[in-house]
Amino acid sequence: MSLIVQKYGGTSVGNPDRIKNVAARVKKAVKAGDKVVVVVSAMSGETDKLIGLSSAVAENPSDREMDVLLSTGERVTIALLSMALEDIGVKAQSFTGRQCGITTDDSHTKARIKCISSDRLTEALAKGKVAVVAGFQGITENSDVSTLGRGGSDLTAVAVAAAIKADFCDIYTDVDGVYTTDPNIVPKARKLEKISYDEMLEMASLGAKVLQTRSVEFAKKYNVPVRVLSSFQDVPGTLVTKEDKSMEKVVVSGVAYDKNQVKVTLAGLADQPGVASRLFGKISDANVNVDMIIQNASKDGITDISFTVPKTDMKKGLPKIKQAAKAVGCKDVTIDEGICKVSIIGVGMRTHTGVASRMFKALSDEGINIMMISTSEIKVSCVIEEKYTELAVRSLHSAFGLDKA
Repeated sequence: MSLIVQKYGGTSVGNPDRIKNVAARVKKAVKAGDKVVVVVSAMSGETDKLIGLSSAVAENPSDREMDVLLSTGERVTIALLSMALEDIGVKAQSFTGRQCGITTDDSHTKARIKCISSDRLTEALAKGKVAVVAGFQGITENSDVSTLGRGGSDLTAVAVAAAIKADFCDIYTDVDGVYTTDPNIVPKARKLEKISYDEMLEMASLGAKVLQTRSVEFAKKYNVPVRVLSSFQDVPGTLVTKEDKSMEKVVVSGVAYDKNQVKVTLAGLADQPGVASRLFGKISDANVNVDMIIQNASKDGITDISFTVPKTDMKKGLPKIKQAAKAVGCKDVTIDEGICKVSIIGVGMRTHTGVASRMFKALSDEGINIMMISTSEIKVSCVIEEKYTELAVRSLHSAFGLDKA
């Protein structure tokens, strides 16, 4: 008998038939003797529908009210799934973020979990019930509804698993595991049997949409074994777990790409101490997430700085960036939306040399120019023109032998 947290995304609960399918899957686990907590997202398309409604009534709605609105999507799902479970003879009880004790900070739309009081979940499990939890949401210390950002249901599932000390956190999606790259681009992409927390964290942050970045951080911090599985097929998935020595034998485990990037260039900055500090301090205060940064060589005491930010941050972030640029004496701000970040990831990079040069050569052989470069112990990322994304991914996948078992 195991204590398991199962998480189902929007596609998995996208209509009544799929909700019934989830209920049948949960019943199977219960009949096998497992205690189950189920975390669910809003039905597919529901969150976008709610965002559309907000746009129809207000040009710039407050983050607090957006949280109140968006949290309703998951509440619909938990009620429907609980009803479906009861209908097939499985005792169930639904819980909102507030009811299951998820307390967050005050950063509306991007809240961070501060603590979880799991007493009510534990009580429900002790009574033989399946606890059905609304993902993506919590409550602030001032009793305001908060949400955890896109993909926040993954974070809810991992956090709940850590709080109740679950044996596994199973993330059910419309894919059957973590692949070496996007199979839609590379048909020969292979499913990985297991992957380290660090590799999964890099892949998630660099564009792979299988797991949300913060959920992987949480899993690593609290050592929660995460299994990525298919909602529609009973096949083995991918285990996200602690790094072991066998993982180091593989130089590169995967290739990721991210088209949700914008390059911002600030021209005519004074090349002197404190300018970058003041600039990025103001950008940080505006809650804009900066990724890659490059500073050009100084000429006559003047320099340029380029950096990337998510496209999703630009609507609210661009005015803040321009204010910050003006405050430090920037002469001009230019935006390039036609870019993509491609990355190679693997813990084996720590013990192998020449990885970056192989990446650069593979891109060069295809005539792809590199605009920016960023590295860490286990990844190398390059910013390129967006139109070359698929070509870059295919060439890198092949260059590092990921086409082969």
